[in-house]
Amino acid sequence: MTAPTASTVPATATADSGRPGSPDLLRSVFRRHAAGVAVITAEDGGRPVGFTATSLNSVSADPPLLSFTIATGASSWPAIRDSEHLGVHILGEHQEDLAGLFARSGADRFGSGTGWAPGPYGVPVLDGVLAWLVCRVVARVPAGAHRVIIAEAVAGDPAGEGRPLLYHQGRFNALRD
Repeated sequence: MTAPTASTVPATATADSGRPGSPDLLRSVFRRHAAGVAVITAEDGGRPVGFTATSLNSVSADPPLLSFTIATGASSWPAIRDSEHLGVHILGEHQEDLAGLFARSGADRFGSGTGWAPGPYGVPVLDGVLAWLVCRVVARVPAGAHRVIIAEAVAGDPAGEGRPLLYHQGRFNALRD
């Protein structure tokens, strides 16, 4: 057996290696983390609002809790802040344009090109997604210039078809086999 060389042994962190913690370091590290893409929706005074989120996490199966974050400066924040119920939509790889639309500031997110209907509790439910949930907000936790929203699933449908859309290295991507 041949002994490993410096070029074949993976680099490992040591106590004196690495960069100091900073916003830039956190962004750089999380660009390497592939995340699923979701759209969060709410009803705001009779009009639908929503945004793209890559911070969606399962928190607990019993009770069925999830979390996501939103910046308090986001245009959707007032609706998320004031809504008792929210929609969570898991996007498929065929929905890159929809993800981009809901991520773009000032876009007409619920214009004629966006298929949706009012769902349980009046929450906007998007057409053609891999899965969706309507959730009851149970907490809004301050976290810097963001809020961590914790919500309990109260209705949903996991029956959409396709493969998930991912976000990695600042771009939307598809799974590869």
